[in-house]
Amino acid sequence: MSDSGPAIEVSHLVKTYGGVTAVGDISFTVARGEIVGFLGPNGAGKSTTMRILTGYLPANSGSVSICGVPVATRPGDVKKRIGYMPENNPLPEDMRVSEYLYFRGRLKEVARRQLGPRIDEVLEVCDLKRVRHKIIGQLSKGYRQRVGIAEAILAEPPVIIMDEPTIGLDPHQILIVRDLIASLRGRMTVIISSHILPEIEMTCDRVLIINQGRVVAQGTPADLRREMFGLATYRLELAGDPTALAPALAALDPTFKVAAAGEPDAAGFRFLTLTTERQDELGEALLRALPAPAFRLRALHRIQPTLEDVFLAATRRSWDTVAAPAKASAA
Repeated sequence: MSDSGPAIEVSHLVKTYGGVTAVGDISFTVARGEIVGFLGPNGAGKSTTMRILTGYLPANSGSVSICGVPVATRPGDVKKRIGYMPENNPLPEDMRVSEYLYFRGRLKEVARRQLGPRIDEVLEVCDLKRVRHKIIGQLSKGYRQRVGIAEAILAEPPVIIMDEPTIGLDPHQILIVRDLIASLRGRMTVIISSHILPEIEMTCDRVLIINQGRVVAQGTPADLRREMFGLATYRLELAGDPTALAPALAALDPTFKVAAAGEPDAAGFRFLTLTTERQDELGEALLRALPAPAFRLRALHRIQPTLEDVFLAATRRSWDTVAAPAKASAA
């Protein structure tokens, strides 16, 4: 296995079912040690793409390689390099946790002398030591999800693929799984599909958004905010002469504009929405640019679009792109 190049490389991937395109010409790469969120609406092609990555489903065309190994021609070698946790991960209900991990470790060809210490290590990492002798069918959903993660990382594969790892978990369980995934950063490459966007934003280095079988946006959450929304927005509660506001803002940054201004209350305070092309944090600079007694500032905060906002904007843009030619041809 080569130590150079991306951990995952997907080029012009296409998968159809009975003439219906599930994945249409997708291309992307994931660097080694990177944690990437894989997002999209239901039916966008996420699970299909993940099954192709793992070698469980063949593509119609295009290529996928894991650590430089082509999936199409060497699926057995690829499976040795991947830890896969599918959605609704099927686990044997009648096996004990440690028995299951031993069984899976032998299937993954972990040496017997290494397997015992390695099982102890993943039980510790996944906070499963207290239930190591319990029957899996008697475990809660949260523990079962952690058993699935423990199994995925057991053989220390370079790539981990997780489909909805936090589905059905309570907030405390989600926090544990999030910290567990974050602990893999730099040691393993992780690609995660999830509908819980705040978890993706807090866990992942980069995000891939697909819709209608195509990649519609990719980048860090900060990069995607700039791409989708462009301007940074600040919300102020301010008292002072409105005519003096524009020069004060222009001195700070010429691209500052007052996007909206409310009516003053009895004390003279009004809500203002400001926009600027600058993306660096300007809160402290705004405080200095609007000094007393000319201005009295009661509240100031930056309005940061969430990953959910980015996701909705990216998918809406892709639908609009598809709809525009259809409207033109109908006309």
